[in-house]
Amino acid sequence: MNKLFTAVLCAVLYSQFAAGIPLGDASVSIASSVSTSLSEAATSTSDAAAKPSPTVPYASDDPNYWLWNETTTTDPEPVRGSLGGSILGPQNIPLDKQNPDLLAPPTTDNGDVGNAKWPFGLSKNRLVSGGWIRTQNVEQMPLSTAMAGANIRLKPGAIRELHWHNVAEWAYVLEGSTQITSVDQLGRNYVATVNKGDLWYFPPGIPHSLQATNDSAAGSEFLLIFNSGTFGDSNTFLLTDWLAHTPKEVIAKNFQDDIEDWDQIPGRDLYIFPGVALPSDQKPPEDPFGTIPQPFSYEFSKVEPTRYPGGSVKIADSTTFSIAKEIAVAEVTVEPGAMRALHWHPTQDEWGLFLEGNARATIYAASGNAQTFDYQSGDISYVPTGWGHYVENTGNTTLRFLEIFNTAVFEDVSLEQASTITGRLLMNFC
Repeated sequence: MNKLFTAVLCAVLYSQFAAGIPLGDASVSIASSVSTSLSEAATSTSDAAAKPSPTVPYASDDPNYWLWNETTTTDPEPVRGSLGGSILGPQNIPLDKQNPDLLAPPTTDNGDVGNAKWPFGLSKNRLVSGGWIRTQNVEQMPLSTAMAGANIRLKPGAIRELHWHNVAEWAYVLEGSTQITSVDQLGRNYVATVNKGDLWYFPPGIPHSLQATNDSAAGSEFLLIFNSGTFGDSNTFLLTDWLAHTPKEVIAKNFQDDIEDWDQIPGRDLYIFPGVALPSDQKPPEDPFGTIPQPFSYEFSKVEPTRYPGGSVKIADSTTFSIAKEIAVAEVTVEPGAMRALHWHPTQDEWGLFLEGNARATIYAASGNAQTFDYQSGDISYVPTGWGHYVENTGNTTLRFLEIFNTAVFEDVSLEQASTITGRLLMNFC
């Protein structure tokens, strides 16, 4: 090996090792800490030896910063350095201001990875008397083959009627509190109030209903995740919909009632309907079969996050929320000027929701394909298994987002950790 090249390689590898921060399974790091160490190492090395001839041309020294954000006042233009040109025709300026890295992408972007961003605000909203629901699946974002999402608002007392799915349902409460009621295949019941920042999970086929309590005058709002990218109404079985499509004499015979007792059943599904608001401490009914031994809810809001120099993370998967065998979550915060470090997930896709702040992420899809996206509160992101990415805070407030996975146990691989270990091995040749 060329001695000059070896010296440079060893210096760079050593600087990566020295600058490495032990960040655990879910890493949040300050971007400038590593880049500064690398630049210092390169400078000191260049003083001692001439630069070697590269095998391929070096990557550009352009830092490729984002060109504008919510604090800038200039109109966005598709111009980066000497590339591009101004827009002469019509322009949706508010939309372009939200997506600087689509309008003027970094020069490191190449090829195509598919659309990895979908604002919930662009999903069609279904308005009902007790609230609303909007959804996202492969129809809106074809990349999201493994998971789909729904955002539901219930007014105080409003009820999401008894139903079940042929896939698992996972939920994160965004605002207010929701009482969940369920029964399993052995007739055991479960009733709990799930508060802001808490979770629930129902395995496939388990019937359940949801009702906003009177804890908040606004009711409740929550995110639902289903472990199928094609999830839709065809995967949901509603009690009233079933009864409306069953002969009335069969219903009466099934419940051993008079047929007249069923004269006022709805002619179609209710889906969401108004109800009387319940107190959050509502007790479950007496059940001769007992209660479900594994809770369907989890007080995620009370989990103390692990803190790092640039933010924090807390994780809920089947190791802590035992019933959740098919969906896991990491709730991440990133401070201004910091980033969720370069990483990938080796065994599962990632469905994300941005709760607060502004971010950008470059998604690397192998074979030279990479694309950068910008995200705001209410935006959905999606990263398939194995695809490299980071999440950078581009605003001046704390960034908070959810990373959700179709898996029993959370897993990720940090590039910093991998390169540190690799660096130790390669330095044996130095």
